[in-house]
Amino acid sequence: MIVSASRRTDIPGFYSEWMIERLKSGFALVRNPFNPHQVSKVILNPEAVDCFVFWTKDPQKMLDKLNHFADYCYYFQFTITPYHGSVEPGLRNKREIIETFKKLSGKIGESRVIWRYDPILINGDYSVDHHLRAFEKMAHLLKGFTEECVISFLDYYQKISSNLRKLDARAPNEIEVRKIASHYSEVSSSEGMKLKTCSETVDLSEYGISHGSCIDGTLIDTLTNKEIDRPKDRYQRAACRCVESVDIGAYNTCLNRCLYCYASFSEKAIRKNYHSFNPKAPLLCSELQEHDEITERKK
Repeated sequence: MIVSASRRTDIPGFYSEWMIERLKSGFALVRNPFNPHQVSKVILNPEAVDCFVFWTKDPQKMLDKLNHFADYCYYFQFTITPYHGSVEPGLRNKREIIETFKKLSGKIGESRVIWRYDPILINGDYSVDHHLRAFEKMAHLLKGFTEECVISFLDYYQKISSNLRKLDARAPNEIEVRKIASHYSEVSSSEGMKLKTCSETVDLSEYGISHGSCIDGTLIDTLTNKEIDRPKDRYQRAACRCVESVDIGAYNTCLNRCLYCYASFSEKAIRKNYHSFNPKAPLLCSELQEHDEITERKK
């Protein structure tokens, strides 16, 4: 079983204590976001977990806890973008976060820290040329600390429409996408990084950019030295190439509060959920209720 921690929230950034408690207990409970009284019990012992995939924008608080994962395979999807507080209000200074990226890579190896530069959005503050310069600068700083960079372009979701209007943000058009792809390809190649897209239908192979998968079965086989036939995750978007995983996070719990994020879109809900956070609880930012039904998740 592959465990995603998490597409729904930044567990390394805000909930690493909870994660360690879950390892000690050997399981986590997860609410079905579409049926809240349906709760899954996910076994987290080393025999059950093939790999943890961590998603984060700042895992500083987890750096001193990596010893707890000595018996597990894991890697990080680590997002660093050029946006400031108007877009990503909960993040530290990006230069400090880049230093955290380097420290993490130094501890676990560059093959296990994947740099995500996504989503790419355009507005009055962030033009195409701004992105070209920012990517070049970041790629140079991260040279030798990662082997792969993943890019994607802004996706529209109804739940974040008001945020996008506030930012006056849009996705790059086709001409802009190709300008970005051409420049990023040259830069990433010169800095020793493979460049891939995430959940994109556009074909950028002429620039040496392939379609990627964040829950990457090939990478996991390499890291675990096992070859397992893993099916595509049918619960993700059609363009997503990820293999099946079990996510143990919860929506509207991320304090990064990025305005483009589909997973944390209600400031009120984020505050309420975080107020309920108990690092000892089996559920993230939630307590079991009288009518909850717990079912052990099949591996």
